[in-house]
Amino acid sequence: MAKEPISVSKLNEYIANLMDTDDFLKSAMVMGEVSNFKRHSSGHLYFSLKDQGAIIRCVMFRGYASKMEFDLENGESVIVRGSVSVYQRDGQYQLYAKKIEKQGRGQLYERFEQLKKKLSDQGLFDQDAKLEIPKFVKTVGVVTSETGAAVRDIINVISRRNDSVKIVIFPTAVQGVEAPLQIANGIDMFNKHNNVDVIIVGRGGGSIEELWAFNEEVVANSIFNSKIPVISAVGHETDFTISDFVADMRAPTPSAAAELAVFSKDTVIQYLDNALIRMDVSVQRMINSLMSDVEHFDQRLERAKPSEKLESLIAQVIDFERRLDGHVQSRLEKERITLKSNAMRLYALGPMQVLKRGYTITKDARSNKIVKSVAEVSIGQKLSIMYHDGEREVIVNND
Repeated sequence: MAKEPISVSKLNEYIANLMDTDDFLKSAMVMGEVSNFKRHSSGHLYFSLKDQGAIIRCVMFRGYASKMEFDLENGESVIVRGSVSVYQRDGQYQLYAKKIEKQGRGQLYERFEQLKKKLSDQGLFDQDAKLEIPKFVKTVGVVTSETGAAVRDIINVISRRNDSVKIVIFPTAVQGVEAPLQIANGIDMFNKHNNVDVIIVGRGGGSIEELWAFNEEVVANSIFNSKIPVISAVGHETDFTISDFVADMRAPTPSAAAELAVFSKDTVIQYLDNALIRMDVSVQRMINSLMSDVEHFDQRLERAKPSEKLESLIAQVIDFERRLDGHVQSRLEKERITLKSNAMRLYALGPMQVLKRGYTITKDARSNKIVKSVAEVSIGQKLSIMYHDGEREVIVNND
């Protein structure tokens, strides 16, 4: 039997009607782990409910959400009561929640908390171990997916802030089984070659499962052991991973990481221009102050009339010099007279004058020593007798 084709809208409507009349689906009670939770500004709650094998989209409208006695969080195990129906516009079925009960935190969050405590106890989160992010970097290393929005955001922000900064990308998977080791290898490779000043590690937002690669211990150890500062930029501002706690700096988004890593060339130029203006003003103010001081001292100098005082001092010096010369000449004359008088007295007392009065001086002819006593003379001794007009040698013949 031939059938007439129907529109997509009619098909979705038909399926919705079937589901809405199913007693089980009208009052479903589903157990699972909350993921990708979002609270809309309208008050509606949007999230996914998942287990190890499947996932279903959920929505709780404002009227029911306002009656909740707790805040829903990613990773919580909950029991959701509601109805399953088709969202006809998208052709996707979802669970329309009317009541949510807590069952406990999910397995991933338990693993997250356990690893967080373990690494914290090992000192990987210590503030003292964190490196300072350089203020002026020349090269930025990026460990992320080469096809994701995060790498485009990072490149755009860095290029806008400073087109002189070089960007080196180490492409990796950011989710899945292979992602943790690839991310760790990227960090290790930059350290091996030491060719960047700072490393940005991250990806865009997602559920806890999608971000889980950044909660693995191998990634945490690579970040901690990095000799190059690392900025973690995983997910959105409300997302936190182990990488955020280990990294030297945590950025709320990849774009924010680029902002933090690279200085703005325009800002630096503006700062230097302002500094130059301030320096010019300061130097001019100093010059004006010095000119004022010079003028002030010039006026004081003019009032003091140093040239007149100098002339007076010169006159005093000349007068002093004249009086000093007279005093010296007078003193020299007195000393000359005294010296002459003393010389005459010394001359009168001299041995030659005594010899002229008939005295002689007797010396031993050999030793030239003066003979002072008869006891010093012996027979046969040769003597030298000095008179006022000469000397004669004699030989002693008898006692």
